[in-house]
Amino acid sequence: MQELARIFGIRVVMRGDHLILSGELERLEEAVPLTQHLIELSRLRAPFDASDVARMAEDFRRRGGEAPAAEEAQLRIALPGTRKVIVPKSAGQAGYLASIQENDVVIGIGPAGTGKTYLAVAAAVNALYRKRVKRIILARPAVEAGENLGFLPGDLQEKVDPYLRPLYDALEDMMPAERVARALEERTIEIAPLAYMRGRTLSDAFVILDEAQNATTAQMKMFLTRLGLNSRVVITGDKTQIDLPKPADSGLLQVEQILQGIEGIAFVYLDGADVIRHRLVKDIIRAYAEADEDAAGGPGSGQGNESGNPKGSGLGGAGSAAGGEASPPLSDTNGERV
Repeated sequence: MQELARIFGIRVVMRGDHLILSGELERLEEAVPLTQHLIELSRLRAPFDASDVARMAEDFRRRGGEAPAAEEAQLRIALPGTRKVIVPKSAGQAGYLASIQENDVVIGIGPAGTGKTYLAVAAAVNALYRKRVKRIILARPAVEAGENLGFLPGDLQEKVDPYLRPLYDALEDMMPAERVARALEERTIEIAPLAYMRGRTLSDAFVILDEAQNATTAQMKMFLTRLGLNSRVVITGDKTQIDLPKPADSGLLQVEQILQGIEGIAFVYLDGADVIRHRLVKDIIRAYAEADEDAAGGPGSGQGNESGNPKGSGLGGAGSAAGGEASPPLSDTNGERV
């Protein structure tokens, strides 16, 4: 709670089960809603640290001092059989998780470190643990950053594994390593290049396509039409990180226009406010965005808000949510760790 004291310029003292705040009335009025929210998170056994408190304080100020709705605090994932509890750490992340719960297809767009992949994997693992689906399928386009698999050493598995590693990392942060290994062996969890999805029908599954900005329009259509009965799909991507020879060929750019207004499909936009990494990541993202604007000739001429839509403009069905995110790095992820 010392971070709380530092941020608001108040005194915070713990006495038994009581938390005592003292200081100027105006500062106390600002600090109390966040303090109550932190107490609720503690009651739910949701972990948070000093950097989380600073981020939540910024989020509160952006809301005009309004506390998150009670339902938002309940948007946590307590993974059965583990002590891990994953919670959204921004309003954008909360909207993203809520959208995943309410829609069959969710497309999360935003910058690195906003937790797109991590939260999607957490929702998938939770669904598997609770027997809502029978398997998890995680896919990525196999070629990124201009590297062609044909020129990389090793057999096919050795070639694609580095590209899929972030998905393994997210899984291993939520499940015991031996359970991950067993699930992979039994194919309860499958991690594969996007091309391996062709010709399949994915039923009773939670399916995630990560780094979707590097899927072509044809690949995006192929992936979306794999959806079978009792399945959910989450697609994540960052439109500022397209590695295709022709960025305009990105299926992530096309899908917004093509699928707009279809009930059961939600678009969620995350942004710098949702970045859950080192405090400098947010500043780095902002600096690059400003540099892109300068190079393009001024504000609004660059990619800016990735979709061109204002934050909070959900396209799609009633489940559309708001937010805005930068594409996560290859080592990704979190609601928790990112």
